[in-house]
Amino acid sequence: MSVPFIGFQPALMAFLEELKFNNQRDWFAVNKQRYETEVLFPTLRFVEAFQPWLKKISPCFVAVPKRVGGSVMRIYRDTRFSKDKTPYKTNVGIHFRHQLGKDIHCPGFYLHLEPGNCFCGAGIWHPDNATLNKIRHHIDEYPTRWKRARDHKAFRTRFDLAGDSLKRRPRGYEDDHRFIEDLKRKDHIGIRSWDDEAITDGQFINTLAADFQTSRVYMRFLCDALRLPF
Repeated sequence: MSVPFIGFQPALMAFLEELKFNNQRDWFAVNKQRYETEVLFPTLRFVEAFQPWLKKISPCFVAVPKRVGGSVMRIYRDTRFSKDKTPYKTNVGIHFRHQLGKDIHCPGFYLHLEPGNCFCGAGIWHPDNATLNKIRHHIDEYPTRWKRARDHKAFRTRFDLAGDSLKRRPRGYEDDHRFIEDLKRKDHIGIRSWDDEAITDGQFINTLAADFQTSRVYMRFLCDALRLPF
């Protein structure tokens, strides 16, 4: 890409806000050039600019600035099995996948831009049962390492653990297990939220890189559990 990333502009958030109230194909068709100019192209430039930052965090995660099949998630919603038939997402989703992420469930880094709901995530969201069982086994086998990763001060200062959990203990573990609440987790992810103004700050890319950097111990534990390089 020939144009460097200079920061997310207020126009990106303004477009998403308008889309929320005009989520129709006719409106989007008229405003598609705006979407590409104000939302898609700046997002692709951001992904490209974030490549060297991501490599410093871990060389095993990839930032791919492609319109299709890259780090930027499609704006078009899959409505086939949903009662909500609105055709477009009203957020920007950016997923920095593990280099093996196309083949198996892997940890990743995520950035979500939406008016009033901006956040980043580090971890693994909705893994399949086999993947989840590997993480549970690793927590059980290496409890000290898990506690160090989960409670790492720099990480927990910025991130809150989030996601769904089982109501009952998973099979094979006792109710009095030291980390039973963690073993109940169906997601292993840390979430860091910002207000909208932080996104358009010229230093946001540095802020995001610093946030993801604090999650390295946590992410390494998840990768080790799945026997993935970090």
